[in-house]
Amino acid sequence: DNEQRRYDDDEDKHHQTTVDGATILRRNHRYISFTSPQGTNMNRFYRAAIAISSLGTSAIIKPVQSFLLPKNDVTCSNTDRSSNTWSLSSTVTSPAAVPSSSWFTDNDNDDQQPSKDKLKTQILQLGAALDRGQSYNPTSGEYYSSSMEVARSKIQSLISLADAESNVPKSLDDIAGEWELVFTTVKHGIFRSSPFFLAIQEAFEYAEEKEAFGEDKATLFFKLHELQTCSWGASKVGRVAQRIDPKEGYLFSEFDTSIFSLTVIPIVGWFKLLPTFGGCVITASKAKLSDGGVIEMEVDYTTSRPVPGLSGLGEWIWSVKVPVGAVWKFLPWNKGRNASCSVTVKYFDEDFRVVEDKSGDLFVYSRPVVSRNLDY
Repeated sequence: DNEQRRYDDDEDKHHQTTVDGATILRRNHRYISFTSPQGTNMNRFYRAAIAISSLGTSAIIKPVQSFLLPKNDVTCSNTDRSSNTWSLSSTVTSPAAVPSSSWFTDNDNDDQQPSKDKLKTQILQLGAALDRGQSYNPTSGEYYSSSMEVARSKIQSLISLADAESNVPKSLDDIAGEWELVFTTVKHGIFRSSPFFLAIQEAFEYAEEKEAFGEDKATLFFKLHELQTCSWGASKVGRVAQRIDPKEGYLFSEFDTSIFSLTVIPIVGWFKLLPTFGGCVITASKAKLSDGGVIEMEVDYTTSRPVPGLSGLGEWIWSVKVPVGAVWKFLPWNKGRNASCSVTVKYFDEDFRVVEDKSGDLFVYSRPVVSRNLDY
């Protein structure tokens, strides 16, 4: 005990240290005064430096100590207080089990097939979570691929419940009206639901060489198209929809596109650089329904219409009709063939429609909550 008291007394004594000619008086490792041959300016400098250092240290240490100190159900023993150790009290309980949803979770112990309504609800949820399928892009990476596989399996389950009499259309009147795309398994652009792009996809089937650079030519085309049009925020696809008019025998495909939605000077920019413009691109195709729910289409023309709140290139653009069908035959690689394509309706009811293209990709449509009436 005497030795300990002598040690404490020594620690309480003032100690002088000389650094570069300056005498520093300290007590218990805290610097309290300075004297310097250079005068009071040096003394003030050291005082300011130590004060700033102390404030900075206090600002860092106090929050850490506050976080580490025992609170609420955490107890700390007196014997262990010096080493900052503690133990949790016995009142801490394990987290409660997360309740499951009868609509969005499948019971592994239930061998029954989910109902149509449940599958439709789950597909809608996956469509929202995956941005209608755009979130999965193999060009960027394989993230979300597992969610995409789950979504595909849900759609296939719904198709398996289709009744040949009530869930397969017999005429265009059965599926007439407006439909909005809510999900698709197609890669490299949800705009591929348009008959124009479906016709391009099927045209590659007649090519002498169906692969390029070790990849299917159609897939490579859409991959390059997406890279060129969507890089750096150049283009963004909005609403995608179809309107089926059985009286005219036409299917009108629509997709909204906005150009330069988000443009800024990298790193230093804080304001929008370029104006946003765009519109609704419409492809009009002659359509008829064949046996087995096959919709056969032939592209006639493309045009565009304004989207409320989105600036266009000018009033003149809305009256332009591009005669795709007429021009298509004269393109040398088409060899006089029509701009034709087809999809198969695998399931439909009063508010849901699932179609499959020739490559096996699935497109899910629902009746719109907000309808849009366009003059074609």
